[in-house]
Amino acid sequence: MSIAESVKEVRKRILNAAKRVGRSPETIVLVAATKGVEIERIREAIQAGIRVCGENRVQEARPKMDMLKKETSWHFIGHLQKNKIKYLIGEVDLVHSVDSIELAGEISLLAGKRGIIQDILLEVNISGEKGKFGIPPDKAKETVKAISGLENISLNGMMTIPPFSETPEYSRSYFRSLRELRDEIISLGITTSGFKELSMGMSNDFEVGIEEGATLVRIGTAIFGERN
Repeated sequence: MSIAESVKEVRKRILNAAKRVGRSPETIVLVAATKGVEIERIREAIQAGIRVCGENRVQEARPKMDMLKKETSWHFIGHLQKNKIKYLIGEVDLVHSVDSIELAGEISLLAGKRGIIQDILLEVNISGEKGKFGIPPDKAKETVKAISGLENISLNGMMTIPPFSETPEYSRSYFRSLRELRDEIISLGITTSGFKELSMGMSNDFEVGIEEGATLVRIGTAIFGERN
């Protein structure tokens, strides 16, 4: 299957998942995850209609963004270290993986110096899996409150990665928990920003993510095939 055919198939699956739960597919952003993908193959995906690309590694993101900045919007979807934020802030439209108040503070300072407002998501380790990045769910409310008080950043929602499983349905409870946490944070009025985004779901489970409220899905393998 060509990349163009894969993009078409993924969009069809997004449409069908949205229909099953009475959602408009227009409310779901397809982020093409480009880790390990060559620039020409990314360009094929863009020509097939991809409007947002997501990169996991800063060192890969820079050359790709330099080459393709005018052709697509870029998100950062991998773990972000403090010493790497200078390469991304103001260059990507959304950082999915802010996992501490300290990191948000560093982004806030740098965004202020650059005269911009940086959109971010809070990464939550919803499963409590050891060794996984993200804040624990029981710290989410206080973290959201603290980050919402920072200048030059806009906290737009949350992201999570559930434990890997070959069975998509296994992810459902984790995605539902993140949606319920978001809804609780909104109902409590903890943040005044547009805290609606849920980045959840990858190639193996994005349809379940959509059924549980995902507004962003991060798809690599289903578009580009297996990578090393």
